[in-house]
Amino acid sequence: MESPELSFTLAYVVFSLCFVFTPNEFRSAGLTIQNVFSSWLGSEDVGFIQYHVRRTSITVLVHSALPLGYYMGMCIAAPEKNLGYIHQVSDSWRAFLLLSLCIQLTSWTLVIYWSRHHWHNHPISRALQAHIQPPHPGWGSVASSINTEFRRIDKFATGAPGARVIVTDSWVLKVTTYHVYMALQTECHVTVTESRQHQLTPDLASPAQILTLRVDSINPAVRPFDIRLLSTEYAELREKLHAPIRNSPNVVIHQTMSELFLETFRAQVDLNQPYTLPSGQEVEPCIGCMQVPANSKLVRLCQAEGRWFASRQDQQRPETWLSSRVPCPTCRAKFCILDISAVH
Repeated sequence: MESPELSFTLAYVVFSLCFVFTPNEFRSAGLTIQNVFSSWLGSEDVGFIQYHVRRTSITVLVHSALPLGYYMGMCIAAPEKNLGYIHQVSDSWRAFLLLSLCIQLTSWTLVIYWSRHHWHNHPISRALQAHIQPPHPGWGSVASSINTEFRRIDKFATGAPGARVIVTDSWVLKVTTYHVYMALQTECHVTVTESRQHQLTPDLASPAQILTLRVDSINPAVRPFDIRLLSTEYAELREKLHAPIRNSPNVVIHQTMSELFLETFRAQVDLNQPYTLPSGQEVEPCIGCMQVPANSKLVRLCQAEGRWFASRQDQQRPETWLSSRVPCPTCRAKFCILDISAVH
């Protein structure tokens, strides 16, 4: 039987990880910094920059308090250790308590330093100072410009709260747990550096391609940063982004659901037993385009191709495509993805 000390430790570690990285279940339950401290943070729509200055500051304080919270919780979970009496605890627990207090004290000192001169020393304020130029006489004017553009309904916004991407008329913004990265559109260029294919997940009802884009600014005071988004959102991003976008070699962007499905379809077919073409047998043209040789074969000797399979699915329910059955394009017999073999 597990001891109360071990049970509490495991539960607290899981809670801390979930509180820091915030899965959907915690967001639904309202266990987030934004929700718990909403009355103090104010409205993001009213003052975007001021909101995130407060949010990042309180996040540092709360996250740094987690080790101390563990010690206080152990005082209750394991009363036999007498952790409430510092002079009676072991050297290891005393060292842990001292470290926890130092972390908490350091975070308070840091936030107090940030808050001096109306938050002039905060990392977000320093990032704004890199953009002080006409017509903006100070970083407060730059903040007002971002606040105004964020309130407009035509901005591009995507991503989870801890990794949001926002593109306004003049700015490219990336909101993270502890910082807000920013670059002027007129001073930056964007490069698509990577693409990753993700299969079905609880968060996505269909296969997804995640693109990584690098934002570089000609302003030497602005650090480059990466943004990530779904390939299906790429077209909307390009409409809002006036900065030039370059593609790295070998990066293929699938912008439609059919393209994403074909990529997954081919990967699934490659897992099936391949069909070895007998010597001397000619390959018939693809039944879909009638222009190139067929590269797959059905168990019932009917040729099929991924686009035919995709075109016969319910377009409103892509999560069911791979498990569906469709009629053969020639003999009309029903087949599924397991019936398809790649021709070698």
